[in-house]
Amino acid sequence: MFDFLVSSLTIAGIYALMALGLNLQAGYAGLLNFGHIAFAGLGAYAAGIGFGLGWGVLPSLAMGIAAAMLLGLFIASIGRKLAADYWGIATLAVAEILRTIATNEGWLTGGANGISAIPALFDGLARPWDSVAFLALVAAILAACAVVCSRLGNGRFGRALRLMREEPQLATCMGYDLRSLKTRAIMSGAAIAALGGFLYAHYMSFAGPEYMLASETFLLWTMLMIGGLGNTAGVLVGVVVVQAAYVFVPFIKDWLSLSSDVSGAIRLGLIGTILLLCLMWRSEGLVPEKLRKMP
Repeated sequence: MFDFLVSSLTIAGIYALMALGLNLQAGYAGLLNFGHIAFAGLGAYAAGIGFGLGWGVLPSLAMGIAAAMLLGLFIASIGRKLAADYWGIATLAVAEILRTIATNEGWLTGGANGISAIPALFDGLARPWDSVAFLALVAAILAACAVVCSRLGNGRFGRALRLMREEPQLATCMGYDLRSLKTRAIMSGAAIAALGGFLYAHYMSFAGPEYMLASETFLLWTMLMIGGLGNTAGVLVGVVVVQAAYVFVPFIKDWLSLSSDVSGAIRLGLIGTILLLCLMWRSEGLVPEKLRKMP
């Protein structure tokens, strides 16, 4: 039970990192990024490729974050001539292309089998303290990223993103460069998502193309919509609710002696029901964004 709890909290913390990155783009800036999981996938593959090359943790992490930010720069650049909804579809297409490349370029990514045997970060510790130490690391990184995202959201950069989201023409009239704002929001979110993917690969000791499935992006969107877009507390609440539903379903399976297929369907149905209830009665999420008014 203790190992299960530690594992659940670690996975929740990693998903919270990815969701914080998406919130910078979708929550503050209003950008419909449906390919966000590609950034996390690059972070995960950087952990595996760096390990294969004999690199240390920090150079591998730097490679993953740099690759994710470059992809973010590319995605931002293709949005200059596209409307918001078409740009969202384009981000989904880019993520699928990247997943296809990862599946077929076996010499680099291990192909469909992925890269396995990625070492955990605390192998030197005895069980269960290695898992506890990893959870403490994830919690510390999550706390630091949450503070940074909160400060960015409440600072001048965040106010500019909100103005761009609500009144783009007014933002232009006030002298803001919308392309620069979008690019910085996407690249910042990409870096945080890559960090989450890097930790996930080390925790699971594996990096594979299934990490970049579109369903993972929509899972992050579900967390944001349940918790509330545009504020850090809402993101964390959404992650807790969705992960609690994931953790609760196995107990239902054991109590009712259900098959794994049925429990999977119950899990999707439960999360879908929570999302539907939020959209009907709490359309702004469980923790709505507080918009400050100028006196």
